[in-house]
Amino acid sequence: MMQRKSRSGEVLDTISNFLASPPEGTPAEVIEAFSAPGTTQHLPPKLFLETVEQAPIAISITDPTAHILYVNQAFETLTGYPRDELIGKNESVLSSNSTPIEVYQDLWETIQQRNVWRGKLVNHRKDQQEYLAELTISPVLNPKGSIAYYLGMHRDVTSMHQLEQQLKFQKSLTEAALDAAPMVVAMVGADRKVLLDNHAYKVLIGDFRGTEPATLFLDALEQQIGFDLGNVCQIGEGFTNIEVRLDPPGSSNPRWFACSGVRVAELDEAAQNYFKQSDVARCCLLLIANEITGSRNRINEARLNMIRASMAEQQMVQTMREAISGSIYKLQAPLNVIKAALSMPDSSASQNGLRKVLQQALESGDEAMESLHGALPSPTSEQATVVNINELLHEVIKLSTEKMLAGGVIIDWRPATVLPGITGRANALRGLLKYLLDNAIQALSESDRDYREIRLETRVDGLELVIEVMDNGPGVPRAHRLKAFEPFFCGWTQAKEHAGMGLTMAQEVAIGHGGSVEIDADFLGGCRIFVRLPLNGSGGE
Repeated sequence: MMQRKSRSGEVLDTISNFLASPPEGTPAEVIEAFSAPGTTQHLPPKLFLETVEQAPIAISITDPTAHILYVNQAFETLTGYPRDELIGKNESVLSSNSTPIEVYQDLWETIQQRNVWRGKLVNHRKDQQEYLAELTISPVLNPKGSIAYYLGMHRDVTSMHQLEQQLKFQKSLTEAALDAAPMVVAMVGADRKVLLDNHAYKVLIGDFRGTEPATLFLDALEQQIGFDLGNVCQIGEGFTNIEVRLDPPGSSNPRWFACSGVRVAELDEAAQNYFKQSDVARCCLLLIANEITGSRNRINEARLNMIRASMAEQQMVQTMREAISGSIYKLQAPLNVIKAALSMPDSSASQNGLRKVLQQALESGDEAMESLHGALPSPTSEQATVVNINELLHEVIKLSTEKMLAGGVIIDWRPATVLPGITGRANALRGLLKYLLDNAIQALSESDRDYREIRLETRVDGLELVIEVMDNGPGVPRAHRLKAFEPFFCGWTQAKEHAGMGLTMAQEVAIGHGGSVEIDADFLGGCRIFVRLPLNGSGGE
């Protein structure tokens, strides 16, 4: 007992010194608890000792060689060692071989330099059960500035460590499952920033040359179904299997995805909202995009065959219309001359016979004109729908592939990655694009260039959708830039079946949709044609 009192007296002296100059790292609440209100006078060391005894954190005081001078009740409870077995022993009695020697070396180097050490050690209890201890060790200096004692405070953080490891495992498991999934998965915040993604998403970033795929998907969904990410918390509804089309830069093949979205509420981690819910809802969107390009291509191939047959029929009808219209146009000129001659007053007997012949010719001509007008095929009527110009251009490229290969023509396809739909007549617009592409191919066929290229570009310019068709052929002479749109004007050296109605028909379709077709007068090294269509047009009904 005498020895124990001696130890307590030594501890009381230690605590007095401790209160006189608390080491760095000592909890402020411990010091403040023993200060009289409004003064700097400390409460008696005995009262301090009694309070430390009841403190919930394990506290120990050692001499400069780490021999234990004092431990509190929490220390006994944590380690399983009675106080009598610990007093006088080295603190290393708790050490475990599971802690690397480098950690102890860092600990001693830090505290011997009169600095506070904070870290984790693997200790063991009396029953040899290991636990993870979070320690703070502070040097206590004597009046001469030398280290007199070490104050140690530590707590068992094994449960917290286990929880952290479980969370890491769950995160790794989730990430592994997401990376193994064949579909694109991304968690998108309300500010459109991607919080979590998978391997398929990262691959898609490369395919789109660094552009964030989530932004492209959200833009496409906004244009297609009016989905607004900013309202996802207020509306609280997602979407399922919405098919969107994305056009990768530098590729003529579009990518199709079936997109689904699920609203996920964010956890509110603000301290002030611990006992109540925040007034401002915060949500994320779990975006899942399953690529369906393969199946869509098969559907489109079958559809393309139907379009090919339909356009062949339209081309035949159009050829007939052009041929008959050309005949009417050419026949009308001599008939007009005959009418003019008959309208001239001349009653001489010598002219009567000629007038009769002219009259008969005029009647025959009128009958022929009436027959030609009757044989002229009626233009087909078509319902206006929402169409995607990129899709129509891609179909026209497919339809013209053989012709371009035969002419050694290379296509430079530069579509807008996401293009809004416009209201229009799909077949008519497809015909417009086909006229312009055929025009560019014909220009290149008459060119003596070894390298033959057509560039197709789409973009949005204000309230207009712009289609740019460029070729590096001979270009359109300045004198022909207006005549090129006149009916039956053909400036080709090798006219063949061309009746000179291509640009005329293209302009007619564009005007019917509230747009225009124009030749760039400032373009050098070939020909560049702009087609401008209003985004909110009437569809050319």
